Amino acid sequence: MSERLPPLSDIPADLVCAADYQRYAAQHMSANARAYIDTAAADGLSHAANLAAYARWQLAPRVLADVAGGHCRLSLFGLELSHPLLLAPVAYQKLVHADGERAAAYAASQLGSSMVVSTLASTTLEDIAAVSQSPQWFQLYLQHDRAFSADLVHRAEAAGYCALVLTVDAPLAGVRNGEQRAGFSLPPGVFAANLAAMAPYQPQLAAGQSMVFDGLMTFAPRWDDIAWLRSMTRLPILLKGVLSPEDARLALQHGVDGLIVSNHGGRTLDGVPASLDALPRIADAVAGSMPLLLDGGIRRGSDILKALALGARAVLIGRPYLHALATAGALGVAHLLRVLQEELEVAMALSGCRTLDDISPQLLWPR
Repeated sequence: MSERLPPLSDIPADLVCAADYQRYAAQHMSANARAYIDTAAADGLSHAANLAAYARWQLAPRVLADVAGGHCRLSLFGLELSHPLLLAPVAYQKLVHADGERAAAYAASQLGSSMVVSTLASTTLEDIAAVSQSPQWFQLYLQHDRAFSADLVHRAEAAGYCALVLTVDAPLAGVRNGEQRAGFSLPPGVFAANLAAMAPYQPQLAAGQSMVFDGLMTFAPRWDDIAWLRSMTRLPILLKGVLSPEDARLALQHGVDGLIVSNHGGRTLDGVPASLDALPRIADAVAGSMPLLLDGGIRRGSDILKALALGARAVLIGRPYLHALATAGALGVAHLLRVLQEELEVAMALSGCRTLDDISPQLLWPR
């Protein structure tokens, strides 16, 4: 379709799950936006693996359990959540809706959830916080100008954000052939609003030097930066993008407060494990010493249940809420969150789990 349809003002009767939002969003997103949101790195192997991983695990429900009065509430790093589901940091949300991050953050706050706000948001972190009825976390990409990065942290603190999420698996963009083939570019009026005042990075390379190794990776975050970040904030620090048990143990040694197990939605390095497949090994490595979250492939409430059974405290969704945002703005995001919460509650009840504390590896059928 050459022109996208405007967002819906009500939810059609046949829009009942996350997959339906992807179907509807195809009519409400431009081809340019679809190239950014729906494609992945290289051959899309890791993106596909994220989706396929949940089907390999089956539930082993218990029956005749008393689950009356149950709930799926939890507290996590300054958030009081109605359910263990957060909106992942996604850049440039005005690509899919004029209200962008403001609409998504508002919807999350109304549904007992919260957003992890991206450094690359198309709305300033202050404007996003102003419309939210609950605290949020701020996702940080370290910039070549460390003083500017420090200012971002201080701005987030001043605006009431209650945790920092340092993304560590994307110091440079992955090879996204889908975007390349489509000729993706940011349209007028869509830009990284939080970085508008920062001078652009202009590497000075000598003959024979690599733009990757001698340019972009020279200011990539390193383990020493954790101490630097800790020195300027009292907020909890989570690392997003950890797949290695060795890195999880190093994070413990460096005083990190939590980890988000993620392969960046398959958007950076292709051919890495699905986030869900990496989760058990990470859980073994940290042995309960810090909370783990999972990002990648969640499309059903039963997916959430499986992730929690494998060691996650909460999960994040990315593409599904962008599809909902494109389809029906804040209403769509709120409806999607409600659907996923209800699906989780049904899965918990039918599995004999009254609260999140009842979820354990025993809930999974042996593989």
